[in-house]
Amino acid sequence: MKNRLTALALSLCVATPGLAQAAKVKLGFVNSITGPEAPIGENLTNGVTLALEDLKKRGIDVELVKEDDTGKPEKSMAAFEKMATRDKVAGVVGPYSSKCANAVAKLAEKYKTPLLIPVASKEEITRQNLKWTFRLSATTNDYANILLDMATSLGKPKTIAIINENTDFGTSGARSAKAFATKRGISVVAEEAYSPGSPDYRSTLSKIKSKKPDLVFMISYVADAILLMRQSREIGITPQAFLGAGAGFSVAQFAKEKEISNYVFSSTQWTGDVNWPGAKEFNSRYKAKFGKEPTYHASTAYASMIIMAETAAKEAGNQEKMRNELKTGHWNGIMGEVTFRDYDGYTNQNKHQMLVEQVQNGVHETVYPTKYTSKKPIYPFPGWKK
Repeated sequence: MKNRLTALALSLCVATPGLAQAAKVKLGFVNSITGPEAPIGENLTNGVTLALEDLKKRGIDVELVKEDDTGKPEKSMAAFEKMATRDKVAGVVGPYSSKCANAVAKLAEKYKTPLLIPVASKEEITRQNLKWTFRLSATTNDYANILLDMATSLGKPKTIAIINENTDFGTSGARSAKAFATKRGISVVAEEAYSPGSPDYRSTLSKIKSKKPDLVFMISYVADAILLMRQSREIGITPQAFLGAGAGFSVAQFAKEKEISNYVFSSTQWTGDVNWPGAKEFNSRYKAKFGKEPTYHASTAYASMIIMAETAAKEAGNQEKMRNELKTGHWNGIMGEVTFRDYDGYTNQNKHQMLVEQVQNGVHETVYPTKYTSKKPIYPFPGWKK
């Protein structure tokens, strides 16, 4: 493997060979700008905005073609097809959701256009032997694994209940959680799937409460995550821990709901205090520019755009050469070390280090693994405040 090191840090940028002169590249960006997933899509958009600023400082001028898929696979596919055929982009970053990314991945193969997925985590996306699709983020296997690693290191849970939305992301995450729980000798006492955007989850949550699980593992986007926790409080579910598989549980909107979010754990790809190159600077800069905390969605989008733009500039937009460069490159920056490998049935998959954060007094704090922590985890769940 080529040992080319490209720093993604905001303050420690290493010049990429061949980019001494200003370079112009044309790239596509597919995202959920409107629709139910827009609150998370906003984080991706903001991350890309900061990436474009940094690329320009480094002599890479990106002409960005942006498309809104509204969270729908058919719109995502139409956007990609337009970019690959009419807009003639060198490469594409996105889309956000697993259902959209899985659909678009096959089109990348058809049009031989490099696709870099920042955050969609469904296992199968990079398990189809696709040569033109690369993924920076970890997979749903990793989301479940890190949470159960943490739970079993802090206590001795014997049972788990799983509740998930019935989407690609939700079903993939639930399957992974069940597999890892079984591996650790934790009995799955309830498995409940729901349609996103449902107005009431009390009957589902009542079934879970009746099983008295030690762990409640949830997979939801933000609106459902808030409602699930609000109704868990109403019903009085009190496990050893509530575990949220990233997504809605990791955003500031969820954390601000202190009455129902405090002490909830969530797996995450990134935190503002992790000791990866430039992460703390990115966190400060993001807050100063946008007036809010960045989520891992912002950092993965930032890193993905940096990698794709640098690769396109270095290879002058030659897509075959870009694909080879992505396959053999090595980057180190705000998402830690990034390489796209083939392993365990995956193709072009970055083996990313996951983290666990916990909401403490309305703020996400990094609590696991120990070498990355800013605060100690509060475990077991201390119960609901009156």
